Amino acid sequence: MITNRALEVLEFQPIRLALAERSSTNMGRELALALHPTSDAYQIRTMIEQLEDALIGSSLHLGGITDVRGVLNKLVQGQLVGASELLEVAYTLDAAMTLRRSIAQHSLGPLLHVAEKIGQHTILTRSILEKLNRDGSVRDDASPKLRQLRRRLEPLRSQIRDSLTRIMERSAEYLQDKLITIRRDRYVIPVRSSFENQVPGIVVDSSSSQQTVFIEPASVVPLNNELARTVIEEEQEVARILLELTRMVADEPGLWESLRAVAELDLIAAKAALCKDWDLTRPDSSPEGEFELIDVRHPLIDNCIPNSYRLDKGRRLLLITGPNMGGKTVTLKSLGLAVAMHQSGLFVKAYSAKLPIVEEILCDIGDGQNLLESLSTFAAHLKNLSVILERAGAGSLVLIDELGSGTDPSEGAALSQAMIEQLLTQGARGIITSHLTPLKIFASERQDVVNASMSFDVENLRPTYKLSIGAPGRSYALAIARRLGFPNSVVTRGETILGPEGLQVEKLLEALETERKNLETDAAAARKAASHAEQQEKEWRTKLEQLEQQKNQFLLEAQAKADAIYRDAMEQVRQLKAKTRDDLTERPKVMQELRELRAAAQAERPQISAVQREPEALKPGANVEVPSYGTNGKILELRGDDVLVQMGLLKVTLKRRDVRLKQQNGIKAPIGGVYISPSSFTKELNLRGAHVEEAIEEVRNFITEAQALREGQIRILHGKGEGILRRVVRDYLRTDKRISSYADANPNEGGHGVTVANIRV
Repeated sequence: MITNRALEVLEFQPIRLALAERSSTNMGRELALALHPTSDAYQIRTMIEQLEDALIGSSLHLGGITDVRGVLNKLVQGQLVGASELLEVAYTLDAAMTLRRSIAQHSLGPLLHVAEKIGQHTILTRSILEKLNRDGSVRDDASPKLRQLRRRLEPLRSQIRDSLTRIMERSAEYLQDKLITIRRDRYVIPVRSSFENQVPGIVVDSSSSQQTVFIEPASVVPLNNELARTVIEEEQEVARILLELTRMVADEPGLWESLRAVAELDLIAAKAALCKDWDLTRPDSSPEGEFELIDVRHPLIDNCIPNSYRLDKGRRLLLITGPNMGGKTVTLKSLGLAVAMHQSGLFVKAYSAKLPIVEEILCDIGDGQNLLESLSTFAAHLKNLSVILERAGAGSLVLIDELGSGTDPSEGAALSQAMIEQLLTQGARGIITSHLTPLKIFASERQDVVNASMSFDVENLRPTYKLSIGAPGRSYALAIARRLGFPNSVVTRGETILGPEGLQVEKLLEALETERKNLETDAAAARKAASHAEQQEKEWRTKLEQLEQQKNQFLLEAQAKADAIYRDAMEQVRQLKAKTRDDLTERPKVMQELRELRAAAQAERPQISAVQREPEALKPGANVEVPSYGTNGKILELRGDDVLVQMGLLKVTLKRRDVRLKQQNGIKAPIGGVYISPSSFTKELNLRGAHVEEAIEEVRNFITEAQALREGQIRILHGKGEGILRRVVRDYLRTDKRISSYADANPNEGGHGVTVANIRV
């Protein structure tokens, strides 16, 4: 289990307080302050999913909900409650049911299991709200009897006031004031004490000065009596109604369960608010026991420097060395808090995190000396370390700060190394910080211990708080002393006392640190070069696309020129046909020449792909290529300059220029609106993509040539499409006397997309 002592050392209490501040009810605040990590994997996953649901799906608003447990406890003890307390219960239950309906409408699923614990208290809330006013008074229509009693009260009061007014007019000289007042719940008039006997009636009260007596005139006594009886009956009816509502609340099932569910939702809402305020990230679970934290920060430190590290089965302990105040303890606590927050159903302060579920967090952080118990710093550390050795295992997270401190460095290093070896034997994972040089050497010789250090800026004498993995750190004591202007002779003497071995180790660490910085510089330069290369690649791709567009534009212009030449040639052909119309003997020869001329002209025309004519060919149902996504799709809808494209399960709106019409196999691109067959002209004319007028002209010329060459049968390829071109071609064939019959091609030869015509020879 994760002990309260460990949470106290890790400073988990401020996180509880932050949650309590964001809670809307006392019930939620109590849960926040009692929040404790768990090692139940199912419970942790459930809490994390509920928190994500609150952030993405449901928006938890707990307005109108108050802590009514005190009212319910009164009812349990058999005490009566007032109308205002009943109203508080009704408002709370009504708001809770509204919250449940909101979650049912917007939740992604996980919060539904909590919201369903809120009962349906509609009858109870309706009964209370229908019988009580917002000010806590009982409504006139709460019961028929109360309505009748209150209808009698006002006329009685008016009758009494009228009677007293008439009496005061007759006895004005005896009155202290012309004022009707109420004393002892009776309507009375103020009379001067000296004229008490002049006004017949009952003395109900007197003033403190004894100058005035308050007399209830005899004629008003019956009316006051009737009013008193009616008021008593009203009070009894009000008490009965309140008692009835109180019993309804006491007998209502599921009230406590509803309040517990509201408290739980309040805590989840507080967690969601904390995640937004602190920019927390959902951690991924790690069943393999791997810790991987990228840019993790201490959540309670503003502008904390992020660090990244990883622990797994092969690298189970991270040994961090470096100068004091360099951030070693913050790194320890950041990991401990990340684990505690995750196992409390919270997100963590990191760019990304992969965390296993630990059964126990074992900490030795801070100075544990206790003068009352005669414990020195070293003794306190030993006591904690003894407990850690006793409890550590594969399910434990060990966090030890300044291992080996507080005693002789040599003995401390030896004892610390032995302890680390034992922790590794027991399968523990965690982070250990130290200044001891032998531990740095020990870590460099082990595969399961990773050396790390906190960087320090010697020039400016300040820590960088940046964790460097793979190399031990220096303490910088001599370097800092020299930098601060410590006497050179003293520093030199310190180096001598340190000895050649110690000085060699320091120089080795300095060299390693310099090498690491050089590598980091080289890596940064490499990343910069890679980024520059990537940017250049993007620029070249852009230029290539521009050149491709220019090429297509040139081809389109060339095609337009070729179309003009082609039309001129066709006009010349028509003129030749007209000249030879009367000379039947020359017709076969001329037609053969025309056929060869036409084929040669078609062969020399520039061929462009259907992609380049796509702006005219784009239509719903067309298959297109989407280069920016690297995939194909189908056009669903045209929206001006935009197209809606279906790419697998995804629908995306793109610009027309960002899609390319996918060319069908075996079909050449359109030329001047007419598709040309891949082979030379024989018996088939390809009209797909041609305009109506151009298609009719082509069919007319094609039939003329075929008849001149004594071809008995021809094929006209017009495609299926919307059937417009097919209908136009057939309308023409029906009127051309040279055609004896026509029909669709066989299904395996084109079907409705091809018309086969028989020519009279």
